[in-house]
Amino acid sequence: MKRKIWKVALPYTLPVCTGYIFLGIAFGVLMVSGGFSPLWALLMSVCIYAGSMQFVAVDLLAGPFAPLTAALMTLMVNARHIFYGLSMLERFKICGKLKPYMMFSLSDETYSLLCSAKPPEGMDKKWFMFFIALMDQLYWIAGTAIGALAGSLISFDSTGIDFAMTALFIVIFVEQWESTKDHIPAILGLAVTLLCLVIFGPDWFIIAAMAGIFVSLTLLRGRLEYGRKGQ
Repeated sequence: MKRKIWKVALPYTLPVCTGYIFLGIAFGVLMVSGGFSPLWALLMSVCIYAGSMQFVAVDLLAGPFAPLTAALMTLMVNARHIFYGLSMLERFKICGKLKPYMMFSLSDETYSLLCSAKPPEGMDKKWFMFFIALMDQLYWIAGTAIGALAGSLISFDSTGIDFAMTALFIVIFVEQWESTKDHIPAILGLAVTLLCLVIFGPDWFIIAAMAGIFVSLTLLRGRLEYGRKGQ
């Protein structure tokens, strides 16, 4: 039965596979070019699995020991996961022993798939969600391993590689813009983020922007739901 569920879940993850393999390669190359062992790159993708934060962590690890700075930077970069987690509380109630891993593996792309992908009628939703999350992480680990190995054997100019994660977010934004008629959340997100950037500056705007977007979408929730029903 689990094998059947895995086969159903697999096609949903293939677009993520394409992105994660190349992003993982970029991270692996960047990590090795920063002077770290390929093993460290692999362990980060297995134990941390934080996407964009892993790219940021390369500079944090190479710089002076500053745990407070690292903690604040991690909070700012991954603050969005607070809201991901809150919205998944109800869905993850059925996960039982799988719940800790589901919480750990909730990346941006996995979150998007868990929100949109629907298992066939009668299929165990818990295992369906688990296989999506697991395969996404395995893609990231595989890409990291390839990149770290290639980086240790071949000399690379890693300039610009850290832009790969930003490029992925841009692609996700464009895809979501094209897939829905309601652009209010996207426009609201851009407007609040730009406003917070002007007010708080580039070093502190992320947390303020996430909080502002959360409050704004909460206040407009009724209107957005009504708009979807009317489409």
